Order: sequence, then structure tokens, then C-alpha cells
Amino acid sequence: MKEDVLKSKSYDFALRIVKMYRYLAEEKKEFVLSKQVLRSATSVGANIEEAKQAESKSDFVHKLSVANKEAFETHYWLRLLRDSELLSEKQAESLLNDCYEIQSLLTASIKTAKSRK
Repeated sequence: MKEDVLKSKSYDFALRIVKMYRYLAEEKKEFVLSKQVLRSATSVGANIEEAKQAESKSDFVHKLSVANKEAFETHYWLRLLRDSELLSEKQAESLLNDCYEIQSLLTASIKTAKSRK
């Protein structure tokens, strides 16, 4: 059985974000920005999971589009955490790269699904 790359990458990314949230809350005592990125990043994977159970092709595309919007929001929060120096450049870049990869996979999946309508 072929592994679902998008599903596994978004899940692994969400786990990394949960760990980052704990670090920011415990070590930096930062709760507002970290909670925002936690919500948006975990929503990416949740919407991808929902897309797998879509009722129609349009519903599938819609769920992936919501996941993509959440990924773009996550990218914003990660840049803000980096630029405010709450995350180091190295910490942020690794997460930003993962986020960008998920965005690229989502964009390709949405285009493919739309072309098959």
C-alpha cells in the first residue's frame, strides 16, 4: 500500500509544532503567538484528514484548500516568531521549510484534483 506522503508529512509537522509550543510556553513564557501557530499548524493535518473522507470531489478540493490556507497562516506565524527572536533562525528555518513543502504538496494536489473534475 502506497504511503500517503501529504498525510504523514502534515502529521509529523503538527507533532513538531506541538513540541515547539511546549518549548515556547515553558522556556520563553510565550503564549499568544505560540497558541496561534499551534492552532493553524494542527488544523492543516486535520483538514487533510477530513479531505480523505470528502463527500464529493468539490468537498475534497475545498478541504485541501482550507488546509492550504492554514499552512499559509502557519508560515506567517513562524516568520513572526523567528523575526521577533522567540525562535532561533535555525529552529524557524527548519519548520518553515517543512511548512513550505506541505504548501507545495497541497497546491499540487489541489491542481490535480481540479483537473480531474
